[in-house]
Amino acid sequence: MKKLLIPFTLLLLLIISACGNEPTDKKSSSAPEEKKTETITYQSETGPIEVPADPQRVLLLSGFTGNVIDLGVNVVGVDQWSKNNPTFKEELENVEEVSDESLEKIIELEPDLIIGLSNIKNIDKLNEIAPTVTYTWGKLDYLSQHVEIGKLLNKEAEAQKWVDDFKKRVEAAGDEIKAKIGEDATVSVIESYDKQLYVYGENWARGTEILYQGMKLKMPEKVKEVALESGYYTLSAEVLPEYAGDYVILSKYSDADTSFQETETYKNIPAVKNNRVFEMEGNGASFSDPITLEKQLEFIKKSFLGN
Repeated sequence: MKKLLIPFTLLLLLIISACGNEPTDKKSSSAPEEKKTETITYQSETGPIEVPADPQRVLLLSGFTGNVIDLGVNVVGVDQWSKNNPTFKEELENVEEVSDESLEKIIELEPDLIIGLSNIKNIDKLNEIAPTVTYTWGKLDYLSQHVEIGKLLNKEAEAQKWVDDFKKRVEAAGDEIKAKIGEDATVSVIESYDKQLYVYGENWARGTEILYQGMKLKMPEKVKEVALESGYYTLSAEVLPEYAGDYVILSKYSDADTSFQETETYKNIPAVKNNRVFEMEGNGASFSDPITLEKQLEFIKKSFLGN
């Protein structure tokens, strides 16, 4: 019996040893797969680029912040304009402010995707930190830009769904507004910033895309001449009446010089005399993302329709 027991004991030890080693081998072979991040190939302006399929730490250097937030993707760093935008105050409360030159801070934030405009600095260095995708301002219209960012974030369907719904709501509101103010009524979008006055075309934020592209409201001929192609035009207070439509959206920054509103020239503008000037908060109005656009649509509806 003892002779039989020794070989059996040895056999049992070998089996236990083999079983004990097996999980170690499997863990070792599977470890690289666990660490590997799934990617997709995104066709950017500068060519194909590998980006995370499910980005977790996105850093934004020149706008597009509202697009990313709207699609439910986590943001770890934003540019100064985004950080100071009251529209995003709650969402960006604990998000770091960065620039294209604060490379050390960007490294510390460990982004897995960086998004900016094509004119940002240090693109090569940023690409070493994380895949960096840039867009040329104005190359895409405001709605196509959101869909494009949706593609980048692997959320194209969600982006397209919002775009389709927004277009329908804007068109319906536009029909209601035209029925109230008349098909031929004109609308100007003017901004008071610092000590300057500007009038805007149809694609320079401040509600212009909604008013002119989506709602098909009319732009004064004088504004078309100077701002339709360039996007904006700098005015003096003296000539402001020439560019004011039947209705005026006035984008005002809190620290802007608004002394022009105290002049007789301004007070005698028909839109002013008829209480058809609607003042919009300037800070944040220069964005054209879904969060900002929804806010602007509500402002426009309330201004023209009272609801």
